[in-house]
Amino acid sequence: MARLALDRAPAPALPRRFLLSAPLWGALTGVLLLAGGEAAVVDRWSPMTLAAVHMLTLGMLGNVMFGALLQFLPVVAGVRITGGPRAAHLLHALLNLGAAGLVAGFLGRWWDGLLMAAAVLALAFGCLAVMTLPGLWRAAGQALLRTGIAMAILAALVTAALGIGMTVGLSGRAGLPLQPWADIHAGWGVLGWMLVLIASVGRVTMPMFQGTASTSVRSQSTWLLAVLMVLLPGSIHWVVDGEPGALRLGAALLVTAFALAGLWLQWSAPRKRGRPLVRSWRAGLLALLVAPWLLGVGDGMLAGILAIAVGVPLLVIGMQMEIVAFLGWIGLQRACPRGVLVPSVQQLLPDADKGRVLAWHVAACALLIAAVAWPHDGLARLAGLALLLAYGALWCALRRVGRRSDDFLSSRPFHPPASAPDRHSAAEPANQDDRHAADPTHATNDA
Repeated sequence: MARLALDRAPAPALPRRFLLSAPLWGALTGVLLLAGGEAAVVDRWSPMTLAAVHMLTLGMLGNVMFGALLQFLPVVAGVRITGGPRAAHLLHALLNLGAAGLVAGFLGRWWDGLLMAAAVLALAFGCLAVMTLPGLWRAAGQALLRTGIAMAILAALVTAALGIGMTVGLSGRAGLPLQPWADIHAGWGVLGWMLVLIASVGRVTMPMFQGTASTSVRSQSTWLLAVLMVLLPGSIHWVVDGEPGALRLGAALLVTAFALAGLWLQWSAPRKRGRPLVRSWRAGLLALLVAPWLLGVGDGMLAGILAIAVGVPLLVIGMQMEIVAFLGWIGLQRACPRGVLVPSVQQLLPDADKGRVLAWHVAACALLIAAVAWPHDGLARLAGLALLLAYGALWCALRRVGRRSDDFLSSRPFHPPASAPDRHSAAEPANQDDRHAADPTHATNDA
């Protein structure tokens, strides 16, 4: 199990800012579907569909991934984040302003605004790269983990650059063939950025939180190399020769391998931990297992929904709840004098709360799939309402972590220390509650 360097963790408010912004974007996606109905789920090129896609990929998933990296890299990978709090605040502003501008540009058919928003988003991903890549290069140990995360961030930069090219094409300033460029943009974004990041981080967090084994160094390295070998030549082959088969088939095989590996690790786990998290990942992995093969038979809308609205969000939401609870525990550790027993991670966000959030999301995902498979205005609006309620439930569950922390602090007759750096690492907890919360495998199961 990886050692958690809690003394290197940023102020909990920094990653939490991103993690609490994410459900708001998911809820807004639900509002968009509720207002637009069938028009948002029948045509991938409609302004409403494009807006909804980017609300999820940039607003919801982007915020979670940015926030998770700010917490994960110093604590688990020993990576120093460049720029400190000011850079993190700038990163949050760039990501969310860029996403909002992009959505407004799509909905209003405002092509100049779309181009400006794409440039702001490119700055956001560039800022993330500047904050993380130097530390990833200089850090010692865990070479495979650092390589995978660096590869994901570089793929995100490629995705952002392709996005700028797409907005130039949509504005009519260049005669780009939109179909291949859109699919290449999606391939680098979903496979190169999202799944490579999840696979790299998951190799550490699945054993921690779900009790699984780790994938072998050889298999993980082979998969990462295969991603690179599919995306680079496949993209060039499609643009130059007009042949999408290599990229589509290669990406389908790699996504399938990712999903099967995750399901196998869960099935063969010697100890079952974090049941809501396990169920969330299982549902997400099953969706990703099906999605690429639907694309192969021509059902691009359903494949896209399964990937970016069902599969990846279910993987991310489960970990998002664990991270926010862990941030709450770190905040209590820093606020309380030595010797005070603070609530565990499990007490800050109980499994019952996680299970309710997961149930809402599974119901919303089922309705969303049905609305795409059998287009109907009423069904699409119902799916939008369910999505709004599901992300609202997630936001409320995450906010309750802060309220429980505040209630604990207000019920104690001590004054928080003026300066409260982390006093313990995961290897040296000061008391039994610390020990359980510092080890996430206990923190997710203790009652």
